[in-house]
Amino acid sequence: MAARDRPLTKIADAFIELAEYLNSPNPRLEVSQFARACRLVSPLIGFLGIAFKFAEIEFSAKVDNLMEASRYVSTLDAMIDREIGLNCAKSSNSNSRNLVRVKRSIDMLKVIFEQIIAKRGNSIMGPVSTAYQQVFAPYHGWAIRTAVSASLPTLPTKARLMKKLNENEATVNVQMQNFVVTSAPIIQYIENLFHSRVSGDEILGLI
Repeated sequence: MAARDRPLTKIADAFIELAEYLNSPNPRLEVSQFARACRLVSPLIGFLGIAFKFAEIEFSAKVDNLMEASRYVSTLDAMIDREIGLNCAKSSNSNSRNLVRVKRSIDMLKVIFEQIIAKRGNSIMGPVSTAYQQVFAPYHGWAIRTAVSASLPTLPTKARLMKKLNENEATVNVQMQNFVVTSAPIIQYIENLFHSRVSGDEILGLI
């Protein structure tokens, strides 16, 4: 089966490539390269069902904004520095804020995959709930947290998700593990970009 027919494999391959760019004395990620890899993630979020349709739309919009930013700034660190210098990094629609939100979505997907691999069952309700509680719930109010909990029963089974991804039990676990391994240094790299800058920790903590 061609990789183009297996969206999870395409995502894993793209993040392997991103991670390789960080394995150097002077690690850096280009905005356009990061955005292209993240665009591959959008359909996968949609595969989680109607409950995640809004999340897919919002994620895609943030990624598109980052791609637009790549027209005038090359790397993620340069993008953050530019907005901090212009005193606009904390504004609600800044590219720095969009980067934080995209990073959280990648982190949540990583935890979902970790949990699916560990639990081995056919239900993904537990993995998704654990990932949401760990990554997004601390930034959401009671109403959103309640809505997310109510939507969990509408999630597809692992078998149904594998069918949508054109993967089997063996290949899906391999590609999920590839994503878990390669996304971890990317998430950490982005967090470090903010930690190393004045007001960066505050930006990381914004919704």
